[in-house]
Amino acid sequence: MRSKERDCPSAQQRAIARRQRENTLRIGTSQAIPAVLRSLGFDPAEVLSEVGVDLKVFDDASNRISFATRGRLTAHCVAVTGCKHFGLLVGQRAGLNSLGLVGLLVRSSPNVETALQSLVRNFYLHLQGAVVALTVDADKATLRFDIYQARAEANDQVGAGALAVIFNILRDLCGLTWKPEEICFAQRRPEDVEPFRQFFRAPLRFDAEHHAVVFPAYWLQNKLPDTSPELRRLLQTQIDALTVRHGDDFPEQVRSVLRGALVTGHASADQVAALFSMTRRTLTRRLSAFDTGFQELVDEIRFEVARQMLEDSRMEILEISALLDYAGPNAFTRAFRRWSGTTPAKWRTKTKGNG
Repeated sequence: MRSKERDCPSAQQRAIARRQRENTLRIGTSQAIPAVLRSLGFDPAEVLSEVGVDLKVFDDASNRISFATRGRLTAHCVAVTGCKHFGLLVGQRAGLNSLGLVGLLVRSSPNVETALQSLVRNFYLHLQGAVVALTVDADKATLRFDIYQARAEANDQVGAGALAVIFNILRDLCGLTWKPEEICFAQRRPEDVEPFRQFFRAPLRFDAEHHAVVFPAYWLQNKLPDTSPELRRLLQTQIDALTVRHGDDFPEQVRSVLRGALVTGHASADQVAALFSMTRRTLTRRLSAFDTGFQELVDEIRFEVARQMLEDSRMEILEISALLDYAGPNAFTRAFRRWSGTTPAKWRTKTKGNG
C-alpha cells in the first residue's frame, strides 16, 4: 500500500522556513534607496512609510532589515516610480565601502582571488537570503549571486542591483582597465535594456540560470595595493567577534558557504574546510560540538536549494539533480520525497499553483 504524501511540513521544512523568516541584510548596499527616490522626484519618507519602513533606518549602513522587507520595499518603489530598473540604480551607488568590515577585509587581501574568497566566506554577515560564489573554468572566472530566499518579492530588481555592486567591487579591485566578458541575468529581458547597456558596457545575457559576472581568470592574480597581513588578522578577529555578537553559530557559517559551494561543485568536506582555513577533522569536530555533522548540513542545504530552484527557476528536474551532484533524477526524487513527502514535480506544480 502506497503511503500518502504528507501535507504537513517536516521538521526540516519548518527549520528552513524559520531561518528564511529571520534572514536579514545590512542596509549598506541598499543605503542609496532614498537618494534614488529623490532623483526620480519622490519624497523618500512618504514612499518608505507606505511599506512601514522608517527613513532613519538608512542613516546607518550597519542597520539591518529583513530580506522580505527589502523585497517588498523594492517592489513598492518600482510600482510608485514606474522605474523598471530601480534596483540597478540603487546597486550602481554601492560597492566595497558599503560592506563595512567585510569590505575592508576584502580590500586588504594580497590579490583579487583571495579578496573574492574572503567576500564569499563572509558574505552572510552582510546578507542572509542570498549567496555569492566564485568559480573558475579554464580561462574564465565567474562571480555569481544566487537568491535562496523562497518566493521573495522583486528578486529581479535585487539581482540586477547585486550585479551592479559586484561590477563595482571587481572594478575597484582590478582597476579601470578591467572589463567583464559577460553579464548574466536570471530574469527575462526587460523592455528597455539601455540603462543596463550604459552601466555595464559589456555583453548582456538574459534568461540565464544565475545572476553572474564573467571575466578573464587572469585578473584573479592581480595584486592589490592595500594588502596588509596584520590588518587582515585584526579585521578577521573583529568579524569573528561580530559573528558571535549576532548569534551566528558555526553551523550557520557552514550553511552559508555550502549554499554557494553546492551549486559550483566544490562542496566536499575537504573543500569547505579549506575555505575556513582548517582541516576536515577540525571541521568535523567543530560541527559535532553543535550536535550536527557535515553530511547532515549538506542534505539540509540540498533540500533548501532544490526548493528554491523548483519554485523560482525554469530548470528541468534532470538539470537540478545534476547541479546538486545526484547520480540521476531518480536519486534526487527519492531524496526529495524523503525530505518533503512528495516528488519534485508535484512540489513544483503545487507551489506554482499557489503562487
